[in-house]
Amino acid sequence: MADTVSSAPAVFGARGYSAALEWIARRAEAFVIPLAALIVGMVLFSLFIALVGKSPLQLYETMWRGGFGSWFSIQNSLSRGAPLLLAALCVALPARLGLVVIGGEGAIVLGGVAAAATGVALSGAPSSIVILAMGVAGMAAGGIWIGAVGALRHYRAVNETISSLLMAYIAIALMNHLVEGPLRDPASLNKPSTQPLADAYRIGNIPGMEVHWGLVVGIVACILSWLLIEKTRWGFAARIAGGNVRAAQVQGLAVGPLIVGFTALAGGFAGLAGMLEVGAVQGSANASLAAGYASWRYMVLQVE
Repeated sequence: MADTVSSAPAVFGARGYSAALEWIARRAEAFVIPLAALIVGMVLFSLFIALVGKSPLQLYETMWRGGFGSWFSIQNSLSRGAPLLLAALCVALPARLGLVVIGGEGAIVLGGVAAAATGVALSGAPSSIVILAMGVAGMAAGGIWIGAVGALRHYRAVNETISSLLMAYIAIALMNHLVEGPLRDPASLNKPSTQPLADAYRIGNIPGMEVHWGLVVGIVACILSWLLIEKTRWGFAARIAGGNVRAAQVQGLAVGPLIVGFTALAGGFAGLAGMLEVGAVQGSANASLAAGYASWRYMVLQVE
């Protein structure tokens, strides 16, 4: 009996140590796997650069100086990061359901056009109301566009990767038609654009920085998305559906509304990115909205 009692602390100590290691491993997994993927990607990209006769080290040095080499570069990177954060959510949210949506650029350009048209239509109204209406219009346009991708996936079994990519080109063509036709500002001769927004309807910079408030919006959107996925029953249902759709259906989960809802929300964030580009950067909707923030074409342009 004495031997049993004396060995109990050792047993509990070993179990506690094992449990602590398991807890640390689970928490570290969220950082180690993305870091490993980044390192492997950089190595493979370096091999590709070396094969074309260029120096990978020189390339990475140039990238570092261009993105973080000075305070101006850092602010420029942060400004460009605002739409990238929202465009990334257009990929990340459907991914939790096992969907691969790569055509978020369509939502961005349509969100920008909708926001610009709303800003011009409400000219003369209080700035707070107009900016809010522009955001709602941008999110609605993007949400409808990518939500349609989710609906096609669930109700017609259309592959979301292909449909989202093809619909992005349709959206760009629609934007060009509207900007060069019904919504065109007659004064925009060389570069067709919508009428410029009044200064009161433009989104300003964060005090003390040359970075617009879109960065804060993007960070808040990422935090809210994390809370949605990790802390709500809708996020839990999405994770189950993403792991096994049939199992989710057996459990009685409404997979169809989940798919359409999450893709619409993802598109809404992309549309909000378009609104921020119009309200904070461009001042009007034009072909510059199709900058490739949410498309594979952006990566190709960077390599070229």
